[in-house]
Amino acid sequence: MAVDWGTSHLRVWRMHMHEATDEAHSDQGMGRLTPEAFEPALLDLIGPWIQGAERVQVLACGMVGARQGWIEAPYVATPAAPGDPSAAVAAPVHDPRLDMRILPGLSQQAPPDVMRGEETQIAGLLLEDPGFSGLVCLPGTHSKWVRVAQGGVAGFQTFMTGELFALLSGQSVLRHSMPDELWNDDAFAAGFAAARDDAAAMARSLFAIRAAGLLRDVPPGVARARLSGLLVGAEFAAMGRDALTGAVAVIGAGAIADLYRKAFDLTGISARIIDAETATLRGLCAARDALERG
Repeated sequence: MAVDWGTSHLRVWRMHMHEATDEAHSDQGMGRLTPEAFEPALLDLIGPWIQGAERVQVLACGMVGARQGWIEAPYVATPAAPGDPSAAVAAPVHDPRLDMRILPGLSQQAPPDVMRGEETQIAGLLLEDPGFSGLVCLPGTHSKWVRVAQGGVAGFQTFMTGELFALLSGQSVLRHSMPDELWNDDAFAAGFAAARDDAAAMARSLFAIRAAGLLRDVPPGVARARLSGLLVGAEFAAMGRDALTGAVAVIGAGAIADLYRKAFDLTGISARIIDAETATLRGLCAARDALERG
């Protein structure tokens, strides 16, 4: 069984070799559970799959291994190979059919940073392309930019871009300027360019979104897209142009992966897009294979 257990969602797959034969998911993420509730939440999904089984290996990644999760899987310090199964932690279980292992996240001391779950996706990339060397961008609530070299993670940075967008669009004065979910590609591109070229002026540029809505007839979708462009542009500016050289891969899904692809296009960089679920499953399979090899 392969498990991706995040803060808000739980996803499980029944695996045969490297192929998923069944899939199930729930909203029983780490943030909703006490330590004793993890095993029942897992069994609610995989119970029908393990009827009559004697022993089933379950390999999990993500926030299930956080300090507030099922059991803490201590971080492995970088530089390190991602998804190292030798550092996996056995979770306490009552059901004798479960052999539950949780993969560790990665940590970095300078500057301080941590990740859980993304390292498994990077391991999935390296399973497909062992010689990959370059930059991996994993957009999301907390976007990760990871430098990969010689089969391992050399270092990484985290940006709270997605969370900032949610806060500013939903709880700040800017919420009055974006009452709908419409979008404008030109406004995103303009905001991206403005912040990438002058990130220090972003605070002023943010309030200008509200002012424009009060003083002008702004088309639907412009405010939301410009806010997104400003935040993503500031993220790219913080990385610096020198960092955006060489091979670049984006691991993501849906609209957010497409958004970052557009951002890379605006910088003149062709980024390789890798589906996040595919990368996660490959990373978990790579860890299982390593466990079986001992």
